[in-house]
Amino acid sequence: MPTPAALPLDQLIAQRRKKLAALIDSGVNPYPYRFERTHTLQQLLKTPPNLDSEKESTAPVRTAGRLMTIRDMGKSCFAHIADGPTRLQIYVKKDVVGEKGYALFQNDLDLGDIVGLEGTMFRTKTNELTLRVAALTLLAKSLRPLPEKWHGLKDVETRYRQRELDLISNPAAQTLFIQRSQLIRSLRKTLDSQGFLEVETPLLQAQAGGAAARPFQTFHNALQASLYMRIAPELYLKRLLVGGIDRVFEIGRVFRNEGIDTKHNPEFTILEAYQAYADYNDMMTLCETLITEAAQSCNKSLSLLVHEKPLSLQPPFARAALTDLFIKYAGQDVIKAWREGRLRDVASNLQLSIEGNTPEHKVFDRIFDLKVKPHLWEPTFVTDYPLQISPLAKKHRSKPDVVERFELFMAGDEIANAYSELNDPVDQRARMEKQLALKKTGDEEVEVADESFLTALEQGMPPAGGLGIGVDRLAMLLLGQTSIREVILFPLLKPEI
Repeated sequence: MPTPAALPLDQLIAQRRKKLAALIDSGVNPYPYRFERTHTLQQLLKTPPNLDSEKESTAPVRTAGRLMTIRDMGKSCFAHIADGPTRLQIYVKKDVVGEKGYALFQNDLDLGDIVGLEGTMFRTKTNELTLRVAALTLLAKSLRPLPEKWHGLKDVETRYRQRELDLISNPAAQTLFIQRSQLIRSLRKTLDSQGFLEVETPLLQAQAGGAAARPFQTFHNALQASLYMRIAPELYLKRLLVGGIDRVFEIGRVFRNEGIDTKHNPEFTILEAYQAYADYNDMMTLCETLITEAAQSCNKSLSLLVHEKPLSLQPPFARAALTDLFIKYAGQDVIKAWREGRLRDVASNLQLSIEGNTPEHKVFDRIFDLKVKPHLWEPTFVTDYPLQISPLAKKHRSKPDVVERFELFMAGDEIANAYSELNDPVDQRARMEKQLALKKTGDEEVEVADESFLTALEQGMPPAGGLGIGVDRLAMLLLGQTSIREVILFPLLKPEI
C-alpha cells in the first residue's frame, strides 16, 4: 500500500529504501533490464483489442506505466497507471495474480513506482476501459514520493527546476511539450517541402555576429582562444548562400547574455531561413505559411484565444510601414526625427524618462515599445525600419533612410524578423565599421565586424531574403501560455543557495 503522505520527506524516503532492500533480499530485481510491451496505454484506450461494449476481451496485452493512484478494496484493488499524458485504470485481484503477486502490489509498491502488467481489457459498470491484471512486474522502484497526488505539482519554481516532476504530475504539461514538438516538426516539414536544406552551424564562434546582443564568452584551453556562444546563425548561413546552397535553414539554440522575464530566456530556439533570388516580400509569404501551418499542426485551428482575447491567424496578415504607425500612435514621424537628431526631444515630449547615456537605438525602441507595440494585436508585418538599427539589411529600393526589413507582431509581441539581405560587400563593410565605432563608445549590443563573413561576401552572394522566427515565443503564443518558461523544458533559473 502507498505510504501515508503526512510523514516528513526523509521518513518517506527511508521507508521506500527499506522496501527496496527487502525486495532485493527476497530475490526481486527492482530495476530489470527491459519489458516487452504489446501496447502503449494510448493504444489500449484508442483501440482496445477484441473488446465489445458488453464483455471482456480475451486478447492478452502487455503494457507498462507509473503507478499514480491505488484504491484498496481488501482482496482487490483499482489503480491508475500513467504513460506520458495518458492514464489507464487497472484492476488487481488476489485470486487472479496470486498470493505472491498481490503481496507485491499491496505491500511493496508505492505511488510513483513503474510497473509492467499483463492482462486483458474489460469495461467496468461505469463503462471505463480497464486492464484486468493477470501478472505484474516491478520495473523501477521510486525512492521519492510523488508531489501531492490529487492536485498535481502547483509550485511554479519547482515545476521549472524539476520538470520531470511537472511532467509526471501534470498531464497537461506533457501535452504542451508534445504540441511544441509538433510545431517544430511542422516548421521543418514546410521548409523541406519548399526545397530548403537543413544545416548545422557552429555554436562556438570566434566572433558573435548576426544580431545586436550581448554574448556569453568562454575560453578554449587547447586553442588558448576566447570564444563566444552564438547569438545568431545568420552569418554562417549567408556564407552557405555564397557557396551555392540557395535555400537553407537551421533550427537551433542561440545564447544572449541579457535579462530574463516572461518573454526572454538567455538560451532559446530560433529558426533562420535564407532563400536566394528572393526579397523580404517573399519572406512575408514564407512566414505566413510557416506560422499558419504550425498553428494547424498543434492547434487544429487558426482561431486562438490569447489572454482571453480572440486572435485570428487567417492570412493574409496585415502590413503597415513603421513610419505610418509612428504617425498614427505617437503623433509624429519618429524615424525622420532620429535622422534629424531630434530623437531625444521626441522622447521627452512623449514624457518618456530616458537616461542621458542611453544609446539612441534604445531610445527608439522605447518609443516603439510604449507607443506602437501595444496596438499590434492582429498579425501585422511592420515594414521598413531605420538604416541605423538594421546593418545587415538592404537599403529600401524607393524610400530613403530605411531598409527592406519587417518584423511580425502578434498579440503585441515580436515573433519574426526578416530582411532583403544586404549583399553589397562594400556597403556591408562600411556599416560594420560604423557599428564598431558605436561599440567603442560603450554600446555592447551592436553588430560586430566579422572578417570571415565580409571576405565571403566579396566572393558574391546572390540577392536573398532571410527570415528569423523565435520558436519559443511562437510556441508560447500558439499554445496559449503567458510565460516563455512554460514552453521551455528546462528554463534558466537562479541557482539555488
